[in-house]
Amino acid sequence: MRAGERMRARVPVAAVRREPREDAEQLTQVLLGETLRVLEAADGWCRVRLDADGYEGHLRAAEIAPFPEKEPSSDDGTLTPRFPGTLMFPRPDIRAAPVRPVFMGARLEPEEREGRFTRAAGGWIPSSHLAPHGAIGDDPAALAEMFLRVPYLWGGRTAEGIDCSGLVQLVLRMTGHRDIPRDTCDQVERIGRPLPRERALAGTLRRGDLIFWKGHVAMMLDARRIIHANAHHMRVAVEPLADAVSRIEASGGGPVTAVRRP
Repeated sequence: MRAGERMRARVPVAAVRREPREDAEQLTQVLLGETLRVLEAADGWCRVRLDADGYEGHLRAAEIAPFPEKEPSSDDGTLTPRFPGTLMFPRPDIRAAPVRPVFMGARLEPEEREGRFTRAAGGWIPSSHLAPHGAIGDDPAALAEMFLRVPYLWGGRTAEGIDCSGLVQLVLRMTGHRDIPRDTCDQVERIGRPLPRERALAGTLRRGDLIFWKGHVAMMLDARRIIHANAHHMRVAVEPLADAVSRIEASGGGPVTAVRRP
């Protein structure tokens, strides 16, 4: 493994950390099949840059593998789970013991089909659980609702744990939006177009609009309710926007800073 080499994740989910230590802060996660560039490697760790959003951090060298010589030229043909998670089996048989989970956002190159299963990434996944990467419908709020009650996890991007910006990034990417940054400080500048902040409590926002506070983001389910991964509930939760605005301001989080429409 050398600097500049293109690699991809070989495990269901790998933590990308601020420093090359198991107890270091998790900045984000890289999912099975997602690609990255090695910046430097030493002592079983690599400093990497993720292809999808340019995020940099450290992960264990054992969690990545060389990218094959033949690379897909686009999302065409690349699959991902259409649900927050599914299971991979060692053979196309529902009675076989699953070998690992696979999470929405993973990049899977299909190899063959047999019966109800598709082979990809060294195992078999129910074909009905897969969809083209970046094309799971056109309603990001519907995908966000699939993650309802998933635990809050700083830096998380999966059904095992997710944070506010990770949820927004994932559901927008999976519904065809491109170049979605990882952090709220970038999302508030680069996603879609701005709307007047006054609309946040005026009841004129629509499903899929984004509400930003300092360091936090939520998605509108309708004109009055939001869904967000948050540290107050420690899970993905739905609540009235007015309640969230009052609670966040009362706890020192400040007022709504921006409203954007993807």
